[in-house]
Parts: sequence; C-alpha cells; structure tokens
Amino acid sequence: MRPLEDVRIIAVEQYGAGPFGTLHLADMGADVIKIEDPRAGGDVGRYVPPFQEGEDSLFFETFNRNKRSLSLDMTSDAGRQVFEDLVRISDAVYSNLRGDVPARLRILYNDLKHLNPAIVCCSLSGFGMTGPRQKEPGYDYILQGLAGWMSLTGEPDGPPTKSGLSLVDFSGGFVAALSLMIGLHAARRDGTGMDCDVSLFDTAIHLLSYPATWHLTAGFTPQRTARSAHPSLVPFQNFPTADGWIVVACPKEKFWQRLTEAIGHAELASDERFTDFAARHAHANTLLAQLERIFRTQPSAHWPTCLQQAGIPCAPVNDVAEALQDPHTAARQMLVDIQHPRFGTVRQPASPVRVGNVPIPHRRAPERHEDADAILTELLQYTPAQIEALRQGKAFGT
Repeated sequence: MRPLEDVRIIAVEQYGAGPFGTLHLADMGADVIKIEDPRAGGDVGRYVPPFQEGEDSLFFETFNRNKRSLSLDMTSDAGRQVFEDLVRISDAVYSNLRGDVPARLRILYNDLKHLNPAIVCCSLSGFGMTGPRQKEPGYDYILQGLAGWMSLTGEPDGPPTKSGLSLVDFSGGFVAALSLMIGLHAARRDGTGMDCDVSLFDTAIHLLSYPATWHLTAGFTPQRTARSAHPSLVPFQNFPTADGWIVVACPKEKFWQRLTEAIGHAELASDERFTDFAARHAHANTLLAQLERIFRTQPSAHWPTCLQQAGIPCAPVNDVAEALQDPHTAARQMLVDIQHPRFGTVRQPASPVRVGNVPIPHRRAPERHEDADAILTELLQYTPAQIEALRQGKAFGT
C-alpha cells in the first residue's frame, strides 16, 4: 500500500495553489475527490493557455494527476446532500477559496462536525479567514509584491521583479498539505477534527526568513544585490563566463580556500582583505571584480567540472530545457510519462515527496465529472433512483 491509501480528501479546489497541495497527497495514495463547480465549467485551470483544448490543458494536467472528479453544485440542496454524504465517509475537506467563502459555503468544522466529528477542514486562501484583507482575492503575483519579495528580486538598478516561478502558490500548497496531515494525525489520535486556516500571505511573510529576522531585530534593510549575490557571504553568486553563467558558493571558509587554489590564484587566500567572511564582505567589490575577470577566461562547461572536483559548490546556470535534461534529473526519476487521450504522452515533473520505496503509479488528470458513477454508486452506494433524483435537483449542474 502507498502511505496515504487510507485517507480520503474532499477537495473544493481550483487553479494552482490548492491543487498543487493535494497533488502530492494523491501521489502518496490519498483518494482526492475533486469537487468542480458546474456553473463555472469546473476548475478554471482547465482553460489556462497555451496547450489548451476543450476542458483540458497541460496546466490542469500538471496539478491534478491521480485525482477523481465530481461535478457538484454545492449551492443547491441536492448538491449539498451529496457533499454532506461524502463528509460522513471522508477524513478531510480541503479548499482554496477566498478567505470569507468557506464560512459562506458552510465547509468549516463547526458546519460539518455533526456529520463527522473527526473531519479536518483545511482552508488555503489568499489572506486567511481573519484580518482586514480576509475578503481580498490573493494570487501569487499579488503576494510577491505585497510581501516584499519583488523588492528583493532583480538587479539593484532594475525594477522590482517577481520570481520566475509561482513560489508563493507552490509553497502555500505545501504548507496546506502539511497542515492537513498534522490535523489528520491529531484527529485520528483524539477523535476530534478542526479547522486549518492557511494563507498565501502568511506563507510569503514566513519565507522572508532570516532577512526579516535581521530587520526586526537589528534594523537591517534588505536590498537587491547584483548578480543574485547572497546578502552577506562572498563569493556566493552568479558569475559571467566566456559563453554563459555559473553560480559559485563559498558558505564555508574551506570552500574559499579551495576556490583560490582551483582557479590558480592561491595568493588570494592569504590576502588580508579576503581572509574571512567579514573581510571578504567588506572588500566585496574588489574581490568580485577579480573573480569575474578570472571566470570570463573559460566557458561555462569548464568551471563546474574544475570546481566540483575540488569540492566547491558550483553549477552552470541552466535554462529550463537544460535542467530537465540533466542526468541527475533522470537518475532521481523526476520526470513521469502519462498517457492522455487528447495530448498523447504528457511528460511532467514528479513529486519530490519521497516516503519509503513503494512505486507510485501515475494516472492522468480526470475529465470533469469523470468519476461520478464510481463515487455515487460504489462509494456512496446511491441507487439509480437516488441518482436520478439528484440530477433532477441539479446537484450536478444543469
């Protein structure tokens, strides 16, 4: 058995952050039943271009493999009945909606505990279910600006810049999945469920990490650094080469000593301006100019081999294609192939979550309402007459 095969999650989720969180739980074997609102055509992620046809997109495929889909209008009495019957036999209700919506949809613990006292209700929203921004929609780009990330990203003389990836969304998904599993552990131990109020805002503020601690405790003002340099360790940044870029890191004194020898300039190690972290930081401009001249003398392919042999952290600055083709990507089995009726073979990144050595089967993302028969007849054991009555009551849309 996979680790989470005894876990059932009702996922009222859409787009990126929420589905990203349950993706890893589904890969680990959890039965993730994805509730899709028929009034909106299901998860909006189905319609994200490019590579989108009908109700399928490669964006949607990326976040929803190994899940099941039920198209359900939870605002109708019939749809609510189906939802509540699912709550009775599930472990968690997971959602990523605006902070005020879970209460309005009545999917919080106090709304559902009479159905299942051990249910865990995990809400991932932009700003959480409390505070002055509760009702504001929250998206990754907005949070990267609001939480100060953009002020730290990019070159010093350039504009504020977002990360090239939706890291607030993805991190928020991980935090929500972790919160849900912690809540589930406690619920199984104590027999009592709870709410988990997770937000992208909280996640983004937390990830300010040590620069925030420096600022709050010592008055440090974080600033953008040239060449994506570390704010205090030198050298620890990108360097241009004869034909591209490399990233070199010396987070320990031993790496600095080795670097001076590997680049053929052992005299730098004994230079009093560069003898330790503090000295190198104080004379960073002088040192980095010298290192840049040295690294420009050889192509990018030369330096990683040379420096890694000396035990120095170093890598080429790859583009996406090069990263996906790296031999280590294949060795770690970080790409999976899934067959899809519309897109053929869909190749995508595997989950980095590793638990034991049980093989992980991968199934394509579901079509909207694809799993209705199995969920309604096998799981909920509805009769054909009951299902027809639910259809008449518009439980599954019009």
